[in-house]
Amino acid sequence: MSVKRISQFFNPQSIAVIGASNNPSRPGYIVMRNLLQGGFNGPIMPVTPKYEAVHGVLAYADIASLPQTPSLAVICTNKQTIAGLLSELAARQCRNVIVIAAGLSSEQKHSLTQHCKALGMNLLGPNCLGLMIPHLGVNASFSHTVTRPGRLAFISQSAAVCSTILDWAEHKDIGFSYFVSVGDCLDIDFGELLDFLGRDARTKAVLLYIDNLKDIRGFISAARAAAFSKPVIVIKTGRTEAGAQAAFAHTGGNTSSDAVYDALIQRAGMLRVADLRELFAATQTLALHPKLLKVEPLCILTNGGGPAVMAVDSLLQSSGKLCELSDQTLAALNAVIPQSEAAANPVDIFGDSDPGRYQQALKILLEAKEVENLLIIHTPSALAPSTEYAKIIVDTVAQVDSRRRPFVITNFMGENAAYEARKICAQGGIPTYRTPEGAVGAYMHLINYRRNQKHLTQTPESIVDELAINAQDTQSAIDAHLSRGETYLSTHQAAPLLAYYGIDTVTTHIATTPSEAAEVANECGFPVVLKLISPDIASKSEVGGVVLNLNDAHEVEQAAFAILLRIKQTYPQANIHGFSIQPMVPRAGTHELRIAIKTDPQFGPVILLGEAGSALDFSQAAVALPPLNMNLAKYLIASAQDKGVLKERTLPEKVDKYRLCALLTRVSQLIIDQPDIHHLELNPLLATQGQFLVLDACIEISHYQRLAHRKRLAIRPYPKEWERSVTLKDGSQALLRPIRPEDEQAHREFDESLSKEDRYRRFFGEMPHFSHEQLAKMTQIDYDREMAFIVTRKHHAKDCTLGVSRVLMDPDNAIAEFAIVIGSQYQGLGLGRLLLQAAIDYCKEQGVASVQGTTLWENTGMIELARKLGFTVRRDFEEGTIEMILPLNNE
Repeated sequence: MSVKRISQFFNPQSIAVIGASNNPSRPGYIVMRNLLQGGFNGPIMPVTPKYEAVHGVLAYADIASLPQTPSLAVICTNKQTIAGLLSELAARQCRNVIVIAAGLSSEQKHSLTQHCKALGMNLLGPNCLGLMIPHLGVNASFSHTVTRPGRLAFISQSAAVCSTILDWAEHKDIGFSYFVSVGDCLDIDFGELLDFLGRDARTKAVLLYIDNLKDIRGFISAARAAAFSKPVIVIKTGRTEAGAQAAFAHTGGNTSSDAVYDALIQRAGMLRVADLRELFAATQTLALHPKLLKVEPLCILTNGGGPAVMAVDSLLQSSGKLCELSDQTLAALNAVIPQSEAAANPVDIFGDSDPGRYQQALKILLEAKEVENLLIIHTPSALAPSTEYAKIIVDTVAQVDSRRRPFVITNFMGENAAYEARKICAQGGIPTYRTPEGAVGAYMHLINYRRNQKHLTQTPESIVDELAINAQDTQSAIDAHLSRGETYLSTHQAAPLLAYYGIDTVTTHIATTPSEAAEVANECGFPVVLKLISPDIASKSEVGGVVLNLNDAHEVEQAAFAILLRIKQTYPQANIHGFSIQPMVPRAGTHELRIAIKTDPQFGPVILLGEAGSALDFSQAAVALPPLNMNLAKYLIASAQDKGVLKERTLPEKVDKYRLCALLTRVSQLIIDQPDIHHLELNPLLATQGQFLVLDACIEISHYQRLAHRKRLAIRPYPKEWERSVTLKDGSQALLRPIRPEDEQAHREFDESLSKEDRYRRFFGEMPHFSHEQLAKMTQIDYDREMAFIVTRKHHAKDCTLGVSRVLMDPDNAIAEFAIVIGSQYQGLGLGRLLLQAAIDYCKEQGVASVQGTTLWENTGMIELARKLGFTVRRDFEEGTIEMILPLNNE
């Protein structure tokens, strides 16, 4: 479904309720009641042969009898009638439908999906609660309660969770811009909704409850675009295998590892929460107060020592940080806290503090330059009711200039005594929580969101020591193996492929029998390692298939016979290919790692990093989605350490993380370039003296079958196929290529080199130079829905950007808007034609319907170039601009 159609879906002018009823136990009764009570201004038309009127509104016997075509129809009948009703609605030119019914089988869902496509219908559901659009008075749902207009959008696959959220929101006096129950997502899915809501001015934050996703690549593109502009908070169920199976039974779809979903959510810049309690807490801080924190350290003000200790423990256990107070601030606090001569963070003003002292300490902290984030904890006091302290907090915070004010959250402990105090803080715009742990947990949501957003806009380092990659010879070698029917490559066969990507493997020799293994070992020199080669045994060391420190030929032969005997007893059906013999590599003082590539049925290839060992599943590794750059690889390593699957060891030499990042990017590039590789293991990978050596490797290959409906990679990688050398009009050579995240600094220099006149032509007015965040958004692009081409050439051994063209496609792929800017000193070299033609060619391949651009009427060079390339040029006299339009892909 397109964003344009979703916009129409969410702006109904009239609504028909199919299966409307006067029976209070029927969904058609509740939907009609909710629509009538919601205040919708358009016609509401009940359709039922049973009643002449429903809730006092004239009813129609069938769809054909409706006096007008409804903008939206809500089908409240049983599942057997749905297909026929859709056909009747299509005959009346109604295209937007909500289906409430649950319990459809897989076959029925597939049939309904195909039927909708054939009819051109837009369907929400089935198995859903319905839809609420409070600002239009639309409550097309069978919910038990209503909601008021607000700034949050909520999308859920679970109708039961929708009801829970509505109860919570009513209690907290929180409203919604849109409230959507998507159910089984047969048509309208999360990706399309995120595209719409990410652009919706009413929506300041989006809450998601997800069981399963179908279009992973579409989702991550839409999520990344939405998360750049507003907070997106996610509950993803199925953290355990049993939970994943339950989610599958609930809404269908596929089951993928929770760790992979975690990687996707982080990569898109969203915030994941574990449960509804966390969702409520995150909503109070992040969604309703979406200001991005400047720094992470937290200051705590309390009138009780115990709760402050609980808050500190919770903060540090969640990888948070305490703020360090300056000597000036500490001296000011000591002057107002008589029981203390050495104030510290947490600042304890003690339980006997009256409201005046409380206010004095609060003012000091609010004005302290080092205090950017403040948690105020209050326990019930006999000196004054909690409400009095709450009023002091709200009033004192309001007196501080909002531009200099710290981010403040509160924790009023207790129930009856604290309820009104919490309400006062909430009404004063200050997030408030029942427990210290709850307050810290909500604060850490802000921190984790900040980290994810910062991660989105960090500029990756260039890999200065990156070795040349030979993708063509790698593919040829894989083709040769496949032509011989070899689909499992052990270390000696994998080594040449890895070498083409700069990955070193220990020297490996092969023998087919124990006696041959002894002969080969004699030639290699001792000591050696003997390893079994078998595609049927994933972890050889677990079954005694690896023997170390063999010092003569006799030991090698005996060890080989012993391995065969063990395998015959434990894996009698295993296919044995022989033995590998390797020189014994010193391992004392080294760190042994494991890198793997596994192909997930939904996400495609994913990268796993952990400790070397006998097994590596998703729970024992940090997970990332390719493609990786140096920054993303660094994040993967940090994630592995945080998760405890990559341990810091006391070794003479630490793992060289920079070189490990470079290695991870080469593994990522290998899996991007070679679609025939669907599994890879480097285990163990020895890290020593800044180098990495693979001691054991296996690669599984098969002919990749391209599927029209599914992309192999969850995230589109850098499209290297668009790189090409170009000759400029002065005869010099340059490179035309897509922009990369690593280009940020060069792009900054290019932007700063533009003359005032060129900047005016490009931006139609005075425009300040771009910030880091803006440049990051311009260089870290989603190649699935936007493209920027640059022309570069070497200048003093550094790439210099000469010009850039940019096209941004709308989610419907109907229109791509283009813009071009050429460096002031590089005009007249033919760059404009090169860059615009590259943008046009790219849009044609993407299936874009038309390319459009706008320029000032005095930019005659751009106007003439557009005409030469086939654009229709017309003048907008009102705006004083020139519109350029080129239709594409009209066949």
